[in-house]
Amino acid sequence: MILIDYPDKSQWQELLKRPALNREDLFDTVRQIIDRVKVEGDEAVLHYECQFDQADLQTLAVSPEEWEEAEKEVDEDLKAAIQLAAENIGKFHASQRFEGSKVETQSGVTCWQKAVPIEKVGLYIPGGTAPLFSTVLMLAVPARIAGCREIVLCTPPSKAGKVHPAVLYAAQVAGVNHLFKVGGVQAIAAMAYGTQSIPKVYKIFGPGNQYVTAAKQWVSLRDVAIDMPAGPSEVEVLADETARPEFVAADLLSQTEHGVDSQALLITTSKELQMAVKAEVERQVEKLPRREIAKKALQNSKLIVVKNMEEAIAMTNEYAPEHLLIETAHYETVAGQIIHAGSVFLGSLTPESAGDYASGTNHTLPTNGYAKAYSGVSLDSFIRKMTFQEINPEGLRQIGPAIETMAAHEGLDGHKNAVTVRLNTLKGT
Repeated sequence: MILIDYPDKSQWQELLKRPALNREDLFDTVRQIIDRVKVEGDEAVLHYECQFDQADLQTLAVSPEEWEEAEKEVDEDLKAAIQLAAENIGKFHASQRFEGSKVETQSGVTCWQKAVPIEKVGLYIPGGTAPLFSTVLMLAVPARIAGCREIVLCTPPSKAGKVHPAVLYAAQVAGVNHLFKVGGVQAIAAMAYGTQSIPKVYKIFGPGNQYVTAAKQWVSLRDVAIDMPAGPSEVEVLADETARPEFVAADLLSQTEHGVDSQALLITTSKELQMAVKAEVERQVEKLPRREIAKKALQNSKLIVVKNMEEAIAMTNEYAPEHLLIETAHYETVAGQIIHAGSVFLGSLTPESAGDYASGTNHTLPTNGYAKAYSGVSLDSFIRKMTFQEINPEGLRQIGPAIETMAAHEGLDGHKNAVTVRLNTLKGT
C-alpha cells in the first residue's frame, strides 16, 4: 500500500482518484451483443452463453428439478445463515415503507402521494470466482417487500450449465419468480428487451464486471431504468490512535479480495497506526486464499496520515466512499459530520462484512464518488411515487386566477383556457 503523510489540500483531488475506468472503449463491443440479442432473442443468448461462459445450454430457465436439487445440496448451517440474513434485511427494509398523507395546499385544493411498486424488476447476480448469494437477498427481499409483481434474476451458469445451489436457495428464500442461466452483457440485454424465455423488465439492479456495467449504462440511455452507476468496490477506514491495527487491516483487506481494481483507504491522525496497519496488512494478506487478487488491489490503495480529525473528516467527505468504517474514540461525533458515504459502520466491533451479509442494511451502494449524489439500494429503489390532486369549486376560485396569469405570461393560452372555461362555468357564464 502507498504511504502518504500530511498531504496539502491542493493534492487531495489527485490523491483520492480511483483506479481509472474507461467504459467508452467497451461500448462498441457491448452494443454489438445488445443489438444481436434484441433481434435474435434466445438464440443469441444461447450463442453468447456458449462463447463467454462455455456453457452448452438447451434452455435458459432453471427447472423445478434444479430448484429442488439445490435445496438438498446447501449445508444446513448455510441455510440457517441465509434465513437469518433474509429476516434482518426484511425487517430493515420493511421499516422504510412510505406512508403518504393528504395536504390541503389551499382551501379546496388537496394533493397527495401514493407509493406504487415497479411491476417488473430484473436482478443481475455475477458468477465468476465467488457465488454472490448475499446479493440475491439484498435485491430480491426488498423487491418482494415493495410488492414487485415479477422478479427476474439472471446469473451466469458453470461450464456444466448449473447455477450455484446457494444462489438458488437464496432466490427461493427471497421470493424470486424467474431465474435464468444467463450472464454478462447478454443477460442485461435480455432483461432490457425481453426474449422468448426472459421477460422484459422496467428496471435492472445488480453489480457486475466492466462489461456488465457498460451494458447497464447503454440500455439505460433510452430503454430501461437501472439502480445506479457502479464501479469497483471500495472501502475507507477513518481512524485515530485508539483503533486496533489488526481490525483496520482486516477491514481494508475485506474489500481488496473483491477484485484487482478494488480500492482500500486508511485516513488517520496517527502515524503509529499507519505503520502498524501496514505491517498487519502485509501479515494478513498472506493468509487469504484470494491473496493474489488482494495484492493487486493493494497497489491502488493508500494509508494516509493527516494533521487532525477535522482534516480527516473533510478528506473523507471529499472521497465519498462506498463503505466507511469509523474507528475512533468518539465515533458518534465524527459520524455526525459525515455527509458523503454509501454506508457507515460505527465502532471497532462493526465490520464492513456485517453490512455485506446480515445486519440488515443493503450492500448495493454507490461507488466512484457517486455517494455525493446517489443513495444505496433501499425499498424506495423498487417503488414509484405518483402524485394526485383534487380541486373543488372553492379551490378553483382560490388558485384559478393565478394559473391564468402565469399561463398568459408564458404565452400558453391553451393552459389558461383550461382554467378559464371552468371558472366561467362556476360563474354561470
